[in-house]
Amino acid sequence: MKIALVMENSQKKKNEFVWKVLEKVASKYHHEVFNYGVSEGKTCDIDYVGAGILTGILLNGEVVDFVITGCATGEGAMMSANAMPNVTCGLVEDAVDMELFLRVNGGNAISIPFGKNFGIGSEILLENIFETLFQTEKESGYPKERKEVQMVQRIKLKELKRCSQIEIEEILEEFDKDLLYNMVHNDYFEENFFKDCKKDSLGVILKQLIDAWE
Repeated sequence: MKIALVMENSQKKKNEFVWKVLEKVASKYHHEVFNYGVSEGKTCDIDYVGAGILTGILLNGEVVDFVITGCATGEGAMMSANAMPNVTCGLVEDAVDMELFLRVNGGNAISIPFGKNFGIGSEILLENIFETLFQTEKESGYPKERKEVQMVQRIKLKELKRCSQIEIEEILEEFDKDLLYNMVHNDYFEENFFKDCKKDSLGVILKQLIDAWE
């Protein structure tokens, strides 16, 4: 499984810490991880709205299978991510949230409130979240007798998103190009995204955007 970490501007100083914990846990399960958001030494401008858009870009391009994003409260990044097509993002504060989200909702992104609970024990908190992410069987239901009902609800939600949201290409065509450029114009994005993107139409839009500024 390929997992992306997408952190935004206000949480930049915590990126190295979160990244190391994620790498530590993911390596145990032989998953591949990518640090697409802000980080020390990387020039990019990503607020919580941008974090949601970048989450949508990565998932719709099938560049990764799962995105871990967040902001100070986790709320903004979650709302922004859920505004994107084909993204189901849950707010996760602990391992219980993580397991229930996967078993009940079967989503493909989580938003963590990185501004909360980051004192003593924060490494244990994150490790537990990531361990649960990699160990939990998606869509297994909770409680198990409600598995079929929850499956129907997931199908309804997917259909609702299909009816109510436009395609990601249309979103990027309409979105502020300066803001979008500042999110994706960095060496890390360009080196990793385009070689892994499986949706040609999305890759073309972003490549044209980057080339137009260079």
